[in-house]
Amino acid sequence: MSSSVQRKRIRKSPAARRAEIVDAAATIALTEGLECITLRRIGEQLDVRPGLISHYFPSAEDLVAEAFGSAASTELDTLLPTERADGTPTQHLARFFAHAMGEAYDDISRLWINARHLSRYRPVLRDRVGEQEAAWRGRLESLIRDGVERQEFRTDDPCVTAIQILVVIDGLGAHANSDSDPSDRPEAVTRMAITTAERELGLASGALTRPIDASTDTCKGPDSATGTDPAAESSTTPN
Repeated sequence: MSSSVQRKRIRKSPAARRAEIVDAAATIALTEGLECITLRRIGEQLDVRPGLISHYFPSAEDLVAEAFGSAASTELDTLLPTERADGTPTQHLARFFAHAMGEAYDDISRLWINARHLSRYRPVLRDRVGEQEAAWRGRLESLIRDGVERQEFRTDDPCVTAIQILVVIDGLGAHANSDSDPSDRPEAVTRMAITTAERELGLASGALTRPIDASTDTCKGPDSATGTDPAAESSTTPN
């Protein structure tokens, strides 16, 4: 009789197992690319048989779309939460730029490029990309409308302004694939999205790179553990 003791597997609820699969796929999407997501690869990652993965996602295409949607939604909720803490729209927009323009989000920028390219050939992913783009526009437009109502921002069309800001951010994010050292970018380039926002919203230069109140900063980014406020840093050394 063998003296070894078999490790007892814990049966997870369907919801927990599905979430575990999506989380594993999202991690691979961010670190390796959407092309690396296969039922076998996720099974190896979770130490389960591929058949278990296919039980929840019969098609790898569905899992790829779900992984992208999960990663993109997490980013959106981090940068532009629906429930905003106390603070002004200007402070919340400054917080958004402080966290969205740094190297910490290069992986998600690469993922968006990856997803948009693959979505040309994958209808399920294309639909998910469209949903996420609409969510981003809507969330940023909502913040801008709030600023207009409080007379902090001035713009005739908050939707168009939101799109302009996101297009510039997307353009800068595209360089994440090719820039060997993003710190070499001229300041005028790294600040393009902020400059665009300040111009289109009728704000003074530097209004979106001033220190923000810590109570408005709920982002649990890589700097939160050390207590560093990237928005405060950006007031002296803009990204």
